[in-house]
Amino acid sequence: MSNGEFEGYGGRHVPEPLHEPLEQLATAYDEVADTDAFRDELRDLREEFAGRPTPLYYASNLSERYDTDIYLKREDLLHGGAHKINNCLGQALLAKRSGRDRLIAETGAGQHGVATAMVGALLGLETEIYMGKKDAERQAMNVFRMRLLGAEVNEVTRGGKGLADAVDAALEDFAENVEKTHYLVGSVVGPDPFPRMVRDFQSVIGAEAREQFRDRTDDLPDAAVACVGGGSNAIGLFHAFRDDDVAFYGAEGGGEGTDSSRHAAPLSTGKDEVIHGMKTRVIDDDVDVHSVSAGLDYPGVGPEHAMFRAVGRCEYTGITDDEALAAFRELSETEGIIPALESSHAVARAIQLAETDEHETILVNLSGRGDKDMETAASKFDL
Repeated sequence: MSNGEFEGYGGRHVPEPLHEPLEQLATAYDEVADTDAFRDELRDLREEFAGRPTPLYYASNLSERYDTDIYLKREDLLHGGAHKINNCLGQALLAKRSGRDRLIAETGAGQHGVATAMVGALLGLETEIYMGKKDAERQAMNVFRMRLLGAEVNEVTRGGKGLADAVDAALEDFAENVEKTHYLVGSVVGPDPFPRMVRDFQSVIGAEAREQFRDRTDDLPDAAVACVGGGSNAIGLFHAFRDDDVAFYGAEGGGEGTDSSRHAAPLSTGKDEVIHGMKTRVIDDDVDVHSVSAGLDYPGVGPEHAMFRAVGRCEYTGITDDEALAAFRELSETEGIIPALESSHAVARAIQLAETDEHETILVNLSGRGDKDMETAASKFDL
């Protein structure tokens, strides 16, 4: 990668007023994040506030059922219930050390908004969250959590009232308030330096998992699987294994399945285009972005994932709502672990792979827990 590009994807496709602030952010990141003081403080907060390291869990019941060794990287056990806190701690520390006193963020499922509100409260930073009205309604408890933590939550009513519209609103805020505001982007998306910065903060997932897997098995997994919306949890897992003989699988939101015009799978079915300051894979305009999981309702994807697809490093597959819901229930019943609906897409893909007998060991990033999805799940199951 050079100049924020991943084999032609990525870059910094933004209006002129944002060029200088983004260059300043890139410089601050390159200089501050490489200091011992920053790394030590971030390490301490990861351990004492977020709860790292997270365990590597052998899913014995699921493994026996499918005759494949399936391991879960338990990011669902982090403070806040998802991997989002990894990135939020890093960016918020960077913002404070760079003299910013206000955080803004976009959120879909609400987990990134909650994590941003947590670090804002922790570090004494004013915090404002943009969330599509559609997502706010189906993730009402996370909206309450953000407000309880002292953040202002703006429900976005434009467009489809989803994650993409929340990103647009946050970018507009950032352009108007660049002097005191840090836009805490929630995934490996947007203009440089966000994709590489978020990847680096999330890479702790894969670094831990690689060491844990070797300690447990004296080997590496045959395959690594993660859900992909914007793609931060997946890049966080994949990064440590990118030069290893480990197959990568990304599980996108395949939507309702029977209707190809309602899904959220830009890598599987999209096209190359510029969106939100980056060149990447984007869903066609005539497709209604939909997934049962709010965190996968995004019409684009991180540019590094677009590059992985182009060079054949990762296989991306759309998982339907029904498949994700079935995996949500199966993991709950077999292992006593209730995953987030986003993570359920990765579990579903791992089960598909296990049924093919192609891999003997599969590592799944369980990126979040399912507390936030109880109302959605209750409406789908007759229990």
